[in-house]
Amino acid sequence: MRKSITLFLFCSLLAFATPRATLLASNGYFQLGTGTQSKGMGGAGVAVLFGPAAPATNPAGMAMGPGGLDLGVGLFNPNRDYSVAGNPSGYPGTFGLAPGKVTSDSLLFAVPHAGYSRRFDKVAAGVLLYANGGMNTNYNAATFGFKSTGVNLSQLFVAPTLAYAVNDRHAIGVSAVLAYQMFKAEGLQAFSAFSSDSANLTNNKTSSSVGAGVRVGYLGKLSEYISVGAAYQSRVFMTKFKEYQGLYAQQGDFDIPSNYTAGVGIHPNERVDLAFDVQRINYSEVKSVSNPMLPNLMSAALGNDSGAGFGWQDMTVFKSGLQVRASSAWTLRGGYSYGKQPIGTDDVLFNILAPGVIEQHVTAGFSRAMGRGTFDVSVVRALSKSVTGPNPLEVPGLQNITLRMDQWDIGVGYSFKFR
Repeated sequence: MRKSITLFLFCSLLAFATPRATLLASNGYFQLGTGTQSKGMGGAGVAVLFGPAAPATNPAGMAMGPGGLDLGVGLFNPNRDYSVAGNPSGYPGTFGLAPGKVTSDSLLFAVPHAGYSRRFDKVAAGVLLYANGGMNTNYNAATFGFKSTGVNLSQLFVAPTLAYAVNDRHAIGVSAVLAYQMFKAEGLQAFSAFSSDSANLTNNKTSSSVGAGVRVGYLGKLSEYISVGAAYQSRVFMTKFKEYQGLYAQQGDFDIPSNYTAGVGIHPNERVDLAFDVQRINYSEVKSVSNPMLPNLMSAALGNDSGAGFGWQDMTVFKSGLQVRASSAWTLRGGYSYGKQPIGTDDVLFNILAPGVIEQHVTAGFSRAMGRGTFDVSVVRALSKSVTGPNPLEVPGLQNITLRMDQWDIGVGYSFKFR
């Protein structure tokens, strides 16, 4: 046990010491799932998956399985670009972009997680360290007139958790959600005239933010064939990005929106698990994310309460997964996820910085038993998706902007169950 705790602490420090643990996640800026096994099942599992990684989906799941250790890292490859069709007019008062296609650099990120839990009769306790998401673009171009252009947002979480098994069929759980964010923006000087604080708009040092929220969950086994689960995470209230209070609405506010998930697990026999989840992400709670670009850019300065944002809409994500214990040594997984992307065609200009347009994920994975532990692998393919809309600051009909993204995520992990 002492060796397990030492290993967990070492990997935890490694996770939080990783300076580029940044990603442009898949459902807006939320990850598809947390943990190698969950990703292999399309991110589904609010009513199926148990263990130390459970708090990121459903903290009640920690009470329904043995304690253990879960370590993993995902190698995340987001391929994102934007294209501009049509020449700028050059008319006074317009904001034309250079035509052509520009691809973002920074194509590979390491995203680790580490979870530890112990069972004490009906009570389980543990802690999970993970990255929820973020956004990153790095264009080696003068996108808005100044080179280089992009943003870098990282979100890291610690979730200490308590779960209680009411009986052998029902469990509840609660996690504190402790968050740390980092943000930096470059190449936005052209928007200085629109900012309430141009000195804190762009090209400043990396700004940090801390905050807290809570996640609660329920897991129930209705019969040997059907289980149900539900979880709710509150809005995570964050301190403000002071160095970018002239960019984000509400003087640099960037809270993490609430989200909730409900699902069902179907277990036709002891070898097969089917999981179906529905997740709702409430981006509309956070003005810096949900405020539209227009008319806000003309009616309120950037950084004010009604300042322009990315115009993101709430997302509903449907996840499905299959897990088959093919033998005592091998478990196979697959999954599919769909969620309509949150960016409207009228907001493509600002979202060059954050082209979170992914809608479909196809996943696969497996586990290989190794004593009391398993070696886990997952592969996630986020299918290519594009969104096209007009440049709202140019002569109508003269320029169109297309945002496009596809992704790969290959994860490896190790799960160990205590006796």
